[in-house]
Amino acid sequence: MTRIATNTSSGLRRLLQDPALVASVLILWVLLGLFVLFPLAWLLLRTFTEGGVFTLGNLVTILKDPNHRQSFWNSLLLATLVGLTGTALGFFFAFTAVRANLSKAWGTVLDAACLLPLISPPFTTAIAMIFSFGPRGLITYHLFGIKGFTVYGLGSTLFSEMLTFFPIAYLTLKPILNGIDPNVEDMAFSLGSSRWRVFRTVTLPLTVPGLANAFLLLFAASLADFATPLILAGNAFPVLPTQAYLQITGLFDLKGGAVLSFVLLVPAMIVYLLQRYWVSRKSYVTITGKAGARTSVKSVAPWARYPLLAICLLMAAGILYFYLLLLYASVVMALGANHAWTLQHYRVIFTDGLKAIRDTLVIAGFGMPLGGLFGILVGYLVTKKVFPGRQAMEIVSMMNYALPGTIVGIAYLMAFNDPPIELTGTALIIVACYVFRYSPTGIRATVATLQQIDPSIEEASQGLGAGSGTTFRRITLPLILPAFFAGLGVVFIRSMTAISATIFLVSIHWTLITVRILENITELSLGPAAAFSVLVVVIVFAVIALIGLALRRFRAAGALEVTSILGG
Repeated sequence: MTRIATNTSSGLRRLLQDPALVASVLILWVLLGLFVLFPLAWLLLRTFTEGGVFTLGNLVTILKDPNHRQSFWNSLLLATLVGLTGTALGFFFAFTAVRANLSKAWGTVLDAACLLPLISPPFTTAIAMIFSFGPRGLITYHLFGIKGFTVYGLGSTLFSEMLTFFPIAYLTLKPILNGIDPNVEDMAFSLGSSRWRVFRTVTLPLTVPGLANAFLLLFAASLADFATPLILAGNAFPVLPTQAYLQITGLFDLKGGAVLSFVLLVPAMIVYLLQRYWVSRKSYVTITGKAGARTSVKSVAPWARYPLLAICLLMAAGILYFYLLLLYASVVMALGANHAWTLQHYRVIFTDGLKAIRDTLVIAGFGMPLGGLFGILVGYLVTKKVFPGRQAMEIVSMMNYALPGTIVGIAYLMAFNDPPIELTGTALIIVACYVFRYSPTGIRATVATLQQIDPSIEEASQGLGAGSGTTFRRITLPLILPAFFAGLGVVFIRSMTAISATIFLVSIHWTLITVRILENITELSLGPAAAFSVLVVVIVFAVIALIGLALRRFRAAGALEVTSILGG
């Protein structure tokens, strides 16, 4: 206890000696308290109080409803299946890309195949599923002549979410597999082990923490997704995020939505804690600095790389087919009924949908620099500075990222719907939601980058009389530009594609493209929905290219290179 008190008082003295640090910490805590802790506290308050008195009655009422109980178990089942299948597919792609000795060109092809689902709205594949397997689908009706085929249910929802989220597992597992020294496998080969035995006893065990982390990420992503089940699951397979959405938008029952969100919060928090546990493990690190030169990878026999690559290319072709189908659906009158060429759908989105396009770009334009700046500032403070509450700041800053978007959106709706802080219906609440939900990617990238920068560089600057603010601006910031651009890219992409949180925050004054896409789908206006989806992909590709050019232009000498702004 004495040591803890001493460390706390020492950190407090350092904090008070640096006015810039004091101001930064205070401002960040005010923002985190307002946009992270306050909404969650309000959610819990509405869940467990009635007339100002603590009660469990609200929770008991919801849990007594058999439909809500079934929705809860359905949500866990879907999230588990998505986690298992998506992680397996992501591992297969990553193993092929890293251990099959592919050329750089083929590796780029696999990376590109995983890029499309990441930069498009999460329910894009759901639209393509309807175009392909719906009652008038190109495959079911036109190719096989099947009439009355239903695409709705668990199977189609699982397939759509798996294709949407498996790139997360791919990006998680690829660097882990790449970090396994081939010399470790060579030692097993030298003892007479077969390739299968080496894979089963050496390679796979070393990736177990990564596999667990990937599973938990996909589990959480599926648990947060309400749009895909809303489109594909149907009434036969209700899930909790969709039920919470309908409780608020259909029944106008904020308290019921809050209670359902709390039920969803329990598995989400368990997943978050497990994820932090697995991420903290280092058992998969095999690079010690004492090994000899890396040998060539021998995990896969020369003849086996072609079947592995063929399977990956088949999956990539399936993904490409879905997006080409969306493009085709956007330039024909009515896919499945009238295939005459037209630009009418684009006329619709650039007239009736012009406000949604403009609003989305304005909100993303403001959220992008704010999210990038917030990410590097928090990452810098929690990594390089010592002050009371440093670890608490890091945990709180990650909370909105870890929670399902449905919970965050409902919490924001309730917290900012009435005075004294009435933000509902404004652009500010949507920008704040994006900044505090997606900037943790920039925080993690900043922490990882700062850990590789020699502290003596900053110490030399401060030794020459520069303050912490000057040192950060002139020394540290140029070196962590890659992390800054990573934060910019992710906040912009999610501002263009996310819907689970912001569906509750749009209004007649401010709306979003993703909301208009969902509205078009529910109204069976699939052509404009496809046109909107194509537009989002084009805009995001263009911004990614511009961010890449800016990074190459302004990257300081010695700064780390960013291979993908989507990493992490």
